[in-house]
Formats: sequence, C-alpha cells, structure tokens
Amino acid sequence: MSNVQDYSSRLSDPASRKMGTFSYLPEMDADQIRKQVEWIVKHGWNPAIEHTEPQFATSNYWYMWKLPMFGESDVDAILAELEACRAANPENHIRLIGYDNHTQSQGASMVIYRGKTV
Repeated sequence: MSNVQDYSSRLSDPASRKMGTFSYLPEMDADQIRKQVEWIVKHGWNPAIEHTEPQFATSNYWYMWKLPMFGESDVDAILAELEACRAANPENHIRLIGYDNHTQSQGASMVIYRGKTV
C-alpha cells in the first residue's frame, strides 16, 4: 500500500476545494503565468478565459470571458485579457484554457487567479 497524501477537499469547506491542473500548488506568480501562456501558444492551441464565483467552482459551467481567442499568438494580448477579466471580476476564480484543434478538446485548463472563498 502506498502512502499517497489525501487532500481534504470537501464540498462543505469552500476553502479546501481544488479545481484542475495546478490547483494543489501555491498560486502562480506573473512569470509562471506567462510561461503557461507561452506553452499554450507554442503548441498552437487557442486560448480561452472563463470565470466563476468561488461557491460555484465545482460546476461544469463557468462564464466565458468574451470568445475564445482563435489563432491568437501574442502572449501579451492574452495576458492583457486575463487581467481585464480579473479587473471586471475581482472576486471570481479565473481559468485559462488551451483548445487543441487537432484533438478537438481542451489541451490545457488551469485556474490562473483564485477568488475569495466564502
């Protein structure tokens, strides 16, 4: 039997909830966020931004911030949209998605900014 660590994520405790890739790690700083955006662009994936209130983070449906940025390869433009979404929705969780055209699925999905938990 292995000694795998259990993360006590519970619906009754909003502060404990985890949401996808990297959610068990500390929040990313600006340089780490830039590297993730660069990685998505390098793979030719289409970035999209979604957000939701922390109490609805476990829902499959998050609000889309504008339309996906089809063909966008300017990392600074993507980072500017992330910041615009954050400024408009400061209390919300904000995630970045990289859509892979070839597999027609999400190639990457990560919470970039965490909103305040209740």
